[in-house]
Amino acid sequence: MSQRSFSRRSLLAGLCLGSLSGCLSQATTNSLGQYVGANSPVTDEYDLSVGHAPVSTATAWEVPTTAPPTSLSVEPVVEGLEIPWDVTFAPNGDLFVSERPGRILHYRGSQLETAFETADVVEASPVAPGGEGGWWAAGSEGGLMGIAVHPNYPDVPVVYAFYTYDAEDGTRNRLSCFDVSADDPAATETVLIDGILGANVHNGSRVAFGPENYLWVTIGDAAEESNAADVTTVNGAVLRLEPDGSAPSDNPDFGPDADPRLYTVGHRNPQGITWLPDGTPLVTEHGPGGADEVNRLVAGGDYGWGTIDPTERGEVGYTDSTFERPLVNTGKTTWAPPGCVFYTGSLTGLQNRLVIGGLRSQRLNVVTLAPRGETLPGTDSGTVFDAPWMDDEYVAVAHTLFEDELGRIRDVTQAPDGSLLVATSNRDGRTEIEGESYPIQSDDRLLRVVPASE
Repeated sequence: MSQRSFSRRSLLAGLCLGSLSGCLSQATTNSLGQYVGANSPVTDEYDLSVGHAPVSTATAWEVPTTAPPTSLSVEPVVEGLEIPWDVTFAPNGDLFVSERPGRILHYRGSQLETAFETADVVEASPVAPGGEGGWWAAGSEGGLMGIAVHPNYPDVPVVYAFYTYDAEDGTRNRLSCFDVSADDPAATETVLIDGILGANVHNGSRVAFGPENYLWVTIGDAAEESNAADVTTVNGAVLRLEPDGSAPSDNPDFGPDADPRLYTVGHRNPQGITWLPDGTPLVTEHGPGGADEVNRLVAGGDYGWGTIDPTERGEVGYTDSTFERPLVNTGKTTWAPPGCVFYTGSLTGLQNRLVIGGLRSQRLNVVTLAPRGETLPGTDSGTVFDAPWMDDEYVAVAHTLFEDELGRIRDVTQAPDGSLLVATSNRDGRTEIEGESYPIQSDDRLLRVVPASE
């Protein structure tokens, strides 16, 4: 176990707090909000291009035959984090963690070695153990959110980040990349997409490289439902990008006025993305006071938000419609699903299942998928999603773990060694467990899930 007991100052690698905003002032954007400035230190220094070898659609995975384990345990990996949002591994095994106040931490071996801050991120004040108030008390869900590492790291030592900032005309979001090998990583910020509409809620945003080396970005509707149905904006959508932020030539065509970076539209607040072994992308999405969803992405698909009446986000809205149907729709139950992973690692009983964090539900949600017509395991102990108005390829059953044991679980990821890691989000001031006082002294934490006997 490594405890984060160092000072914040010792972690900062060249902040460029004053110069960064000056660098960005030279940037301009086109009508789609795409960065077209000349100051691009990352793209000037490195070739970000990658190959896109397709994943075989014949890649098989076995549907589990039993329900998932009912009892697991956790052990700490890193403690004392400040509202972690995204946990991601580089190809060489290095671990990067984003904290919503604006820091990116680099964890290698047994210690956090480097970190840097983005200068323009909206202010966040993580709650101290025993304290009150904090980020949610200030009414915001923004900050430094999704991060991703270039597929050719460390030869291309580039990390991508999506964050919220205050602009003269309101709250905005930005996708940037940084050279983390530089003496001053923050000074190398290269903006790929700027001016994305933001709000106190529904900013998204997960950033990840998929199995074919495209860069995927999930973006919320910025608290305006109509944005999700508007193909001229990137809000309420999932983007598929080249590593330099441009649109792949084979992206779906939503029409002559549409943003070419769109892959799917009609999303409310998607905060997780993962892939089945055959390369099929899945996203998790926050619903309106329930009706949270897991969706299988179909190129060019419209998932209905912004068009379907929010009160009909279920059987009424999807039946006889042209919208893509959810794998999971939680109805009146709230999961508040953020990060997720289709787990293929070494933890017995969880292999080949979709593992999803839970914020308001304060638990892990474990979803088993099976092609329609095949047997689902654990239907007697879980919640089944197999209605005719739901996804036409798969049925699902969900089970829960660690309910009200760890607090809010923000991210779930699979480590290179096959272990399963979860990150808590208890210092955002929103954890409520009867008889317990959160955050606890070691919050926030990165934890490894282990068998209960360990």
